[in-house]
Amino acid sequence: MGDRSSIARARQNTLPKQQPQDNLFDTHPEVSLDFEIVRQAARQKYTRPFLILDTALVRGKVRRFRAAMPRVRPHYAVKANPDRRVLKVLAQEGCGFEIASIAELDLLLALGVPAAEVFYSNPVKSRESIAYAGAKGVEWFVVDSVDELRRVFETKSDARQYLRIATPNIGSDWPLSGKFGAGAADAREIVALAARLGADLAGVTFHVGSQCRNPENWRVALEKARSLFELMARAGLRPRLLNIGGGFPVRHVKPIPSIEVIGGVVNEGLKAFGEDVQVIAEPGRYLVSDAGYFVCRVLGTATRAGKRWMHWDAGLFGGVIESSEGLKYRIRTDRSGPDVPWTVGGPTCDSVDVVVRDEPLPSDLQERDFVYIRNAGAYTTAYASQFNGFPLPEVRVFESKS
Repeated sequence: MGDRSSIARARQNTLPKQQPQDNLFDTHPEVSLDFEIVRQAARQKYTRPFLILDTALVRGKVRRFRAAMPRVRPHYAVKANPDRRVLKVLAQEGCGFEIASIAELDLLLALGVPAAEVFYSNPVKSRESIAYAGAKGVEWFVVDSVDELRRVFETKSDARQYLRIATPNIGSDWPLSGKFGAGAADAREIVALAARLGADLAGVTFHVGSQCRNPENWRVALEKARSLFELMARAGLRPRLLNIGGGFPVRHVKPIPSIEVIGGVVNEGLKAFGEDVQVIAEPGRYLVSDAGYFVCRVLGTATRAGKRWMHWDAGLFGGVIESSEGLKYRIRTDRSGPDVPWTVGGPTCDSVDVVVRDEPLPSDLQERDFVYIRNAGAYTTAYASQFNGFPLPEVRVFESKS
């Protein structure tokens, strides 16, 4: 177990310093679904927007992740893409899973995933959800406040709890440290309360921010986790889980550090933790984004106040919501005209349904043209709704042969 002596010995190891920036980005080739397969799928049959996804690429990403960080077992974040066919492939590849709700738990249990391999990483859970998950066999529950620790302990006294701490999110497209993650003072209070209650606060987790392009965040986060392990051990707790969270980036339009570069930082940092410590991660986007393309169609175009407008049959409510949060997808079409600025709206009557503004796209795009959004296997169909009565996107899953 993660006792004081093993942690003290591990302190002799040092974490790596940040690498020069010009050595970080785009150092390894990235994969993507073959564009010609996508175009053919759209032409053969199109009734509504769809996501097409190749599970062979998902398998490849799992294997690449594990090769880059051999000590880290990936626990897929179900929220990224909860399609049953995708989950089944991930289970076949040896992944565990991370959930945010009991609906996600039920989905996994129906596929035969052992509850003991499911980590409940939503820091805000109802007592009913905790009790339900515990009764089904879930053992690990995240906390980031004294209130949540009490709620978990009072509902399931033998639960294994792990503490989410706040860490730097610098260089991430979506910083996540504002809503969740205990600061230093709160973490000390949570540890002290766990010791007084006799709660099994047994691990530490963090999140470096979604689409993190700064490997330094992992170095700093691991250093913070190591310090907290020591604090927990001094309080009489038995820290034995390290969960390095998600945030592993995929290629869109910005350069990214490869999983191999990030793995180098993580592997060095893990030397500070004894071999008795279980190490997991919660990749979501990294495992499924590259495997998919999101396909929609132009409903029509218009000129308003001298600006070009284009409306798609899928917008913020139909699967492309992350574009409103700053994610820049690489958008492809079948047109070859010179690029001009377009404002793109979705099909709903809500004025917030604007996908992008002043986006350079071909000037000759017109009604019924296809739009292909690259590397969109995550957080597209998972976000989609039937607002205004528009249908949910179709999901087409296949597995290519090498």
